[in-house]
Amino acid sequence: MGFWWPLLVLGIAFAVCRFLLMLIPPKVPSIEVDASDVLEDGSQTKENSFIYIPRRGGVTPTDKVQCYEPATMKYLGYFPALTPDEVKEHVAQARKAQMIWAKSSFRQRRQFLRILLKYIIEHQELICEISSRDTGKTMVDASLGEIMTTCEKITWLLAEGEKWLKPEYRSSGRSMLHKRAKVEFYPLGVIGAIVSWNYPFHNVFNPMLAAVFSGNAAVIKVSEHASWSGCFYFRIIQEALAAVGAPDNLVHVLTGFKETGQALVSSVDKIIFVGSPGVGKMIMQKAAETLIPVTLELGGKDAFIVCEDVDVPYVVQVAIRGALQSSGQNFAGAERFYVHKDIFSTFVAQLVKLVKSVSVGPPLAGRYDMGAICVQEHAEKLQNLVDDALEKGADIVGRGRFGHLGEDVVYQFFPPTVLVNVDHSMKLMQEEVFGPIIPIMTFSSDEEAISLANDSKYGLGCAVFSGNQKRAIEIASQLHCGVAAINDFGSTYLCQSLPFGGVKDSGFGRFAGVEGLRACCLVKSVVEDRWWPYIKTKIPKPIQYPVAENGFEFQESLVEALYGLNVWDRLQALVNVLKILSVQNYTSRTLLEGQ
Repeated sequence: MGFWWPLLVLGIAFAVCRFLLMLIPPKVPSIEVDASDVLEDGSQTKENSFIYIPRRGGVTPTDKVQCYEPATMKYLGYFPALTPDEVKEHVAQARKAQMIWAKSSFRQRRQFLRILLKYIIEHQELICEISSRDTGKTMVDASLGEIMTTCEKITWLLAEGEKWLKPEYRSSGRSMLHKRAKVEFYPLGVIGAIVSWNYPFHNVFNPMLAAVFSGNAAVIKVSEHASWSGCFYFRIIQEALAAVGAPDNLVHVLTGFKETGQALVSSVDKIIFVGSPGVGKMIMQKAAETLIPVTLELGGKDAFIVCEDVDVPYVVQVAIRGALQSSGQNFAGAERFYVHKDIFSTFVAQLVKLVKSVSVGPPLAGRYDMGAICVQEHAEKLQNLVDDALEKGADIVGRGRFGHLGEDVVYQFFPPTVLVNVDHSMKLMQEEVFGPIIPIMTFSSDEEAISLANDSKYGLGCAVFSGNQKRAIEIASQLHCGVAAINDFGSTYLCQSLPFGGVKDSGFGRFAGVEGLRACCLVKSVVEDRWWPYIKTKIPKPIQYPVAENGFEFQESLVEALYGLNVWDRLQALVNVLKILSVQNYTSRTLLEGQ
């Protein structure tokens, strides 16, 4: 007891000191970001507002990216559609800055993250309001998908980022026992990202944070559907970088259309793409010209499986959140619902009751549960999918209700809709919907649910619900997808230590987590002498040039001594290795003495 007592006291003292240090807040400077031109000043009325009426037939690329609020059609302004030469100049500037930033300390990089985190926490309403105005989502949805996910990523990087970028030592194997093996992680250079519109804040910050913390520069092309918000969020990054003395031009945000994105792919050292499978394939083709690594996070059509032993009211709440969040702008797109036949009627009845209470309207004009559809004419596509299902035998059993939309809104809203009697012959169950539609099928056994869930060209995520957690885990383990949530939906992405990505038409590669952070790095394998300079590598005499007559015999015995399955055979082989070496050394000495 006399020996352990001092150690116990020291341990307690250390724990107390660590706790007291945690109570001392770090010194984090504040930054000022000019938001005067993006804030609503209350003077915008129907009479002096500029209502933007986009052309039917989709966005036509021009030299300008026009921006407007999808929920009100209020005009927000425009940004330049950058030419390929302009893109190359941005990348060149970033490359020069990265050469300086690559030498920055982790302490400096962590301070950059803390400054961002402080600003985000203190300006949540501003960030969410800008996201809401540009994409049509509600403030609550913006908080969940923009603020929380980004704060989680920052805090994870602060806690563990340096750990996973330091050299990692590996086993050196049997033949290299005298060596030390390690993996080192170096910045790739300039990380390019082409991101989607559904989370304009997080989709900019997500690749930027990983790239900058790992010593890279970042050049990000924002969606033409969310350029207004993306360019404001860029100001936050610029101010935070300046506050830590980072070089100018380390991070860039680009606006434009297809040719802008193509030029970016051709200029950077790695590309991260978030978007559709069709565009993802074009990204791969372009990246093949320069053979740069690619991470593709493409479409999702997640299966939502509900077993008969669940807490139905809870699962109904999760289901509607997963399907309707931000008019379909959800974490991984719960788009196929499979409910056990024994609780189908109860589940549908409770879901329909809840859906009918959902109000749809301009998210900043009142208390609405769901906002607008961001992309022009997407509501028309949603209706076509519903019509196809109805023609093939499906039934609508419940729809949400509209609030006051305003006479100037052009097809930017779609009511949450529940359908039953659906099957996999319907486009609704095969194509990515990205909208507030809940199609429900029944299943009778776990095997049937697994088969239905795997019957898709997508493989991003899934959610499985059961009162028996082992059962839910077993079902999820047999689903061909990249992420799985047990008795929850979207929780995998809020665990930023986990990699995120899918398989099949949902893409490949991962961002987030250790895998996503290291994917921004040149991974270098290094082997060095373990006990240098006391023990140095020497080539055994039998296999030195010119190779001795017994060179192969030596090599054969060495292989068996190292890797043989039988201990006695290995010992015998080792004796033979030593015998050959002693004979070879004796022969060498004799030859030297003869000379």
